[in-house]
Amino acid sequence: MGLIFVTLCRFRKKPTKAMLAQGDELMEKLPGMGCEVKSFYWTLGRYDAVCIHEAPDEKAAMKASILFGDIQSSETLVAVPAEEASKLVD
Repeated sequence: MGLIFVTLCRFRKKPTKAMLAQGDELMEKLPGMGCEVKSFYWTLGRYDAVCIHEAPDEKAAMKASILFGDIQSSETLVAVPAEEASKLVD
């Protein structure tokens, strides 16, 4: 199992069908990079979308994020399962 990442996304401009198609094409490249999208949501508020994905390491996640740079700005967080994180508490 790889690391889990949460990416908060903001569209660079108003979404169009062409832009969404471009995003779908980019998503198809992710498995070849060792990345797997677990879930993807459009959201209301500060961010336009949230993507939960798995990658073997931070470098693979960063490479995946760079792919989408023309259509979105993003902030990516590393997620640690609660049961694992709770073991770190004294």
